[in-house]
Formats: sequence, C-alpha cells, structure tokens
Amino acid sequence: MPYKTPMADTHSLLLTGGRVIDPATDIDATADLLIVNGKIHSVGAPGSLVAFPEIPVFNATGLVICPGLIDLHVHLREPGQSAKETIATGTLAAARGGFTTVVCMPNTSPSVDNAGTVALINDKAEKSAHVNVFVTGAITKGIAGEELAPIGSLKKAGVVAITDDGHCIQNNDMMRRALEYAKMFDLPVMDHCQDYGLVIDGVMHEGYYSTMLGLKGWPAAGEEMIVARNILLAGLTGAHVHCQHISTAGSVELLRDAKKKGIPITAEACPHHYVLTDATIAGSETFWSGDGKALAHWGMDPLPQWPSYHTHFKMNPPLRSAADREAILEGIVDGTLDVLSSDHAPHCNFEKEVEFDYAPFGITGLETELSLSLLQLYHSKKLSLSQIIYKYTVAPAKVLRLNRGTLAPGAIADVTVFDPEKSWVFQKEDSASKSHNSPFYGWTLKGKTVMTIVAGKIAWSE
Repeated sequence: MPYKTPMADTHSLLLTGGRVIDPATDIDATADLLIVNGKIHSVGAPGSLVAFPEIPVFNATGLVICPGLIDLHVHLREPGQSAKETIATGTLAAARGGFTTVVCMPNTSPSVDNAGTVALINDKAEKSAHVNVFVTGAITKGIAGEELAPIGSLKKAGVVAITDDGHCIQNNDMMRRALEYAKMFDLPVMDHCQDYGLVIDGVMHEGYYSTMLGLKGWPAAGEEMIVARNILLAGLTGAHVHCQHISTAGSVELLRDAKKKGIPITAEACPHHYVLTDATIAGSETFWSGDGKALAHWGMDPLPQWPSYHTHFKMNPPLRSAADREAILEGIVDGTLDVLSSDHAPHCNFEKEVEFDYAPFGITGLETELSLSLLQLYHSKKLSLSQIIYKYTVAPAKVLRLNRGTLAPGAIADVTVFDPEKSWVFQKEDSASKSHNSPFYGWTLKGKTVMTIVAGKIAWSE
C-alpha cells in the first residue's frame, strides 16, 4: 500500500519483532506492524517493513501486539458524579489497562436519555478523553422504568446501544416495546438482569455465607428470571438483547440453550465473577486460579487478606458460589458468554467506608481486567491468547457494530501491546482512577499492558 511521507507530528509508529495476534484477520505470528497517519498500514515478516526516518520505532520483542482492547461496560460518572470519576481519569485508567475504546453507561446525573446529554459527553470526551469513548443511551426517561426515552433521537445523536444499566425494567410489556423500537433503529439493547421482586433488599449472594454473616441474601433466581424474560422477548421481537455481567450457573444454562435455538442474544462476564466467590466476603482464602490451584501457585504467597464484610466485595450482581464461578468459566470457554468486560464502577471512599448493608454496589476494574483474565483463563490453559483477545476485540465490536477491533490494513490504528508473562503488584497509589474501590490491591498479577495506542498516538506507555 503506497503512502505519503508522514510529517514528524503525525500519528505513525513501527513496532518490530512482537507476536502479532489479530483474531479478526486470523493472524498469530512474530511480525512487524507499521502505523502511518493513524491507520494500520501493513503487517509483515520481521525486518520486511521499512519506515521513513520520521517514524519512531518500538522494539516489541517478547511482547504481544493486538487490536486495541474494547470494554463495552464502563461507568465514567460524568456528568454529575465527577467526585467518583471523570472522563479524563476513567479513560486514563482504561489506557493503563490496555483499552483503547470504552463504552460508557447512561446512569449519570442527569441520565443519558436525550440527545443533549449525548452531545455533552461527546464534547467532554473530545476534549479530555485518553481513549475512544462511545455512549449508550437510556431505555427509559430518567432510567425510571416508566416511560420510554426517545430512542430514535438517541440513535441520531450517536449512541451505540440503549440500556438502563444499574436498573432493570420490570414491566415486561415496556421491555417488549423497547425492543421493538430498538430493532427499528438497529440498536442492541443491553440489560442489567435483576428481578426486584425476588432480590428485594439483598446485598450478597443468597447461600451459606449470607446466612453465616447475617446479611440479606440475593438469590440467583433474581438474575435468572430476567435472563429468561429477555430470551423470550428477543425470540418474540427478533431484537438483539445483550445480557450484562452474568453471574449464575442458571443464567449460563439458559443462554446456552437460547443460542442453540438461534435467538439473537449475547452476554458478558466480568473478572470479579470468574475470580472471586461469596466466600471472600467472609474473609475466607478462596482465591483460586482456573486450573484449581491456589493463587499462591502464581507467586501470591502469602495470599492478600481482607477482613470480613469488606465493602470492596459488594457488587451488583453479587459474588456467587464456587459452583457459579465454575459455570461462568465454562460459559466463557464454550462461547456462551461472548464478551469480557469490567463493569468499572467507581465510588468515593466515604461511600464505601460504611456498614456493608449501606455501601453502594460496584468496584473499579479497568486496570486489572486484562491481567485477571490472563491469570484465570490463559495461564490456566483454558483459553489461548487469541481466544481471550477475541473476547476483548472482535466480540464487543460485533455486539455494538463498532468499526474497531482489527489490525487489517486501512483500519484505525488502535493497538494494545502487553507482556503476558510479566508479574506485577497492583497498588492503590499506581491507579489512575479517581476512586479506589478495588478488591485486588496487593495482588500479584501475571500479564501487564506495556503500551496503548489510539489512532496511532501513544495514549499510555510504561
């Protein structure tokens, strides 16, 4: 492909000698990658690509070069909740974690239920974001579940999906109408699956540990009831439903059966649900790798210790049983769960430093999700690097129809470079996020981002 000589300030770079993995084009080989003027120019054998003197060269020997990772479930908290996170801090955390694209949720203040708020977020992102930011719109006005938002106007304003994330529409007829409208506008519907009548005021998984700790239980059926509802409505309307942060074995089984029937439904899993269990809330040492060995096997000796009732383990949906975690891992491996994401949900310290019952749900995750996935899926030999990268690139791009997730010539040069073998300790003081509600501080992780490139520009580099 011919190209003009780039100017010194253009977004161009030659990465040499790395292991280039691009599931979209079925590449997995040691190669050089040339970026010119913010676009992928070519991938070639080591030493075969010659750049102009103005183009800097990065030696990627021993590193993995892949399409920029995509996280389709992130809370950036702007507008209205900037004490927790901002577009600037959240996207810097994303860049540090290897993510070149994030999709922000609409449960802000005000919620993203009109074109004006979409424009506001896009304007802030253009001025301060370190990575690409795509916006989702609310299904209902004010995310109140009572009246549909102007879905057509939201689509015209540029949203890539609609969701009431953080809330769940309980009225089944309203959800049906939302799906019908969404199909008209070719928008996927992302749903936070929670039946309020079953969950009520539960704060952790209903089971042995909730009884032992005296905390209000959150039954698995509270998720599974809505997953089943969504499957039925997706089949009825033909609209694409994406079930967010799946956490139970029953949900995985329902989704597996629905996919066999050809129902247009996809789903995601988050690292905290396939690494941790409800036992961690009791302070038990139940941190296990995907091959059934204690994490000390990976150099974590002694294991990080947290006291019982620590609110860093309070999330929505809650941490489930060991059996549920194994089912989530099986669903990831067999493709039932299409996408991996963080559900990055920052909160102020003072909000989390209260009794377990009163703390908000949610943890941060952008900076640790790739490492946790490598630990639990790659180093345990459950998935190959290419399969993990697929779930962070091709799969989310397909769900949301994004023009991202590939290193094909001519594509936007969003690129992630990481070392799958590098051991490192996640420390609070190293985090770029404005909030520090992560249960993974002090963990020795295996696999780390080295460089994040957005449209040919280095957004973050170690």
